[in-house]
Amino acid sequence: MSHLTKSQLSKLEHSLLEEKEGFEQHFAEEEPGAELTESLRVSTGELSAVDNHPADVGTETFERSRDMAINENLDNQLDQVNQALERIQTGEYGKCLTCGAEIPFERLEAIPYTAYCIDHTPESTVSDARPVEEQVMTLPPKGAGEHRQQNAGRFDDADAWHTVEEFGNSDSPAMAAKRDAKDYNSLTVDEDSAE
Repeated sequence: MSHLTKSQLSKLEHSLLEEKEGFEQHFAEEEPGAELTESLRVSTGELSAVDNHPADVGTETFERSRDMAINENLDNQLDQVNQALERIQTGEYGKCLTCGAEIPFERLEAIPYTAYCIDHTPESTVSDARPVEEQVMTLPPKGAGEHRQQNAGRFDDADAWHTVEEFGNSDSPAMAAKRDAKDYNSLTVDEDSAE
C-alpha cells in the first residue's frame, strides 16, 4: 500500500511524463551525436580550418564538449525518469531503493524521478584528479607580469615593430604622411625619434 494518494501519484506521473516528453523532444530535434561525430570542417561549414584563427577552432571544440556534456546529463535524467515510470507501474514508486522507507511527497514533487530518501541519496563526488597537462607545464618565468619581457630580454610588441620597420614598409615617399620624405629611409620611426 503506497503512502501517496491517487491524486498525488497522478500528479507525479503527469510531471514525469512531461519531463520525459521534454527530454525526448530535445533529442529528436538535436539528433544527439550526429553533429558531434562529424568532422569540424563539416559541422562549421568551413572549407578549411587552416585559415581560421586557432581561437575559433578552440571555441568550436569547447562548444562541442559542452554540448556532449549537456546531452550526457539529459540522457542520464531521461533514464531516471523512465525508471521512475517503471516503478509506478510495479508499485515500487515512492520507496527508497536503499532502505525501503517512504519518500515524502514534497521530495517527490521537487524531484519526481528520485529513487532515494534524503539519507540515502548517492553523493555526487567531485574528482580531485588534475588535468594531465599540469604534469608537463612549466612555471612562468621569474618576474612574470608587467615587466616580464624587459627582465627576460625579449621584445615586446613595440620593439618588434621598430625592428621590422627598419627594413621598410609599403609606404612610398609619394604616399608618406610626412610630406617632405625624399626616400624610403626617411620614412622610418627611428629617424623621426632621433630629431
